[in-house]
Amino acid sequence: MRQAGRYLPEYCATRARAGSFMGLATHPDLATEVTLQPLDRYPLDAAILFSDILTVPDAMGLGLSFAAGEGPKFAKVVRDEAAVAALEVPDMAKLQYVFDAVTSIRKALNGRVPLIGFTGSPWTLACYMVEGGGSDDYRLVKSLMYSRPDLMHRILAVTADSVSAYLNAQIAAGAQAVMIFDSWGGVLADGAFQRFSLAYTRRVLDGLVREHEGVNIPRIVFTKGGGLWLDEIAAQPVDAVGLDWTVNLDRARRAVGHKVALQGNLDPNVLFGTPEAIRAETMAVLDSYGPHPGHVFNLGHGISQYTPPEAVSVLVETVHAHSRKLLARA
Repeated sequence: MRQAGRYLPEYCATRARAGSFMGLATHPDLATEVTLQPLDRYPLDAAILFSDILTVPDAMGLGLSFAAGEGPKFAKVVRDEAAVAALEVPDMAKLQYVFDAVTSIRKALNGRVPLIGFTGSPWTLACYMVEGGGSDDYRLVKSLMYSRPDLMHRILAVTADSVSAYLNAQIAAGAQAVMIFDSWGGVLADGAFQRFSLAYTRRVLDGLVREHEGVNIPRIVFTKGGGLWLDEIAAQPVDAVGLDWTVNLDRARRAVGHKVALQGNLDPNVLFGTPEAIRAETMAVLDSYGPHPGHVFNLGHGISQYTPPEAVSVLVETVHAHSRKLLARA
């Protein structure tokens, strides 16, 4: 999760050259550079496009910015009938810098590892669009959802169609798998999750191409806090389901059988432990899933900017070494 980022000194140096986060994200050469940095440092099995989930609302005209030391902010918010009525699927040409980065990264990888593209889910993007940035309580977006569900559904429908077009353009540019991050789906109540998050993730999935140039494009969905709804998420047209660290992988595997692969799910804060603790917790995750096919090891959410790079080295080495032992015993 979030391979390139502030925990790497080389990333910080490149970002300083770019002058801002958006300066980095909107220049394909720089986005390519930071996408490759983790691969140059660690023996990873895939590359993840460097971008941000909020590029789609930015292309919708909301005006995205990242202030130093703060999270993302939108100049415009979507909270009333006029703002909702003005929403439309953006011209994908406004996001050409993302697609150019995908093409550039694929060329630079030269078959070394696959490239994963990604997006935020409609619900997660809507949270930022209504709140105007991050939130601790999601009061504004939930107020709109409960008081004017008609407006909320309109936001989600336009956003879902935008996200489908965005992912299809990433695939056309060279992404070999795509992932939908429903980062805030877990803040919803049961029932509301199905209506306002899962239904629109399904709308995105239904709008995606299944293959490109004769090759299948795997789809991954990750809902933070979504363990309660694992069976419903796995029933969607997906190839893999991402899990956060609160979910037991053995029980999850038994629940979904062979329907989907599972991705996850180490607590990112384990990486602040000793090397011995990192090894032990990493092996516990792998042991929990067991020597079965269909597991993509990953963190259970994004890596912290304060993570020591050497901790990631211990993690990756342990995953590879212990996986080989498990498979040898199978």
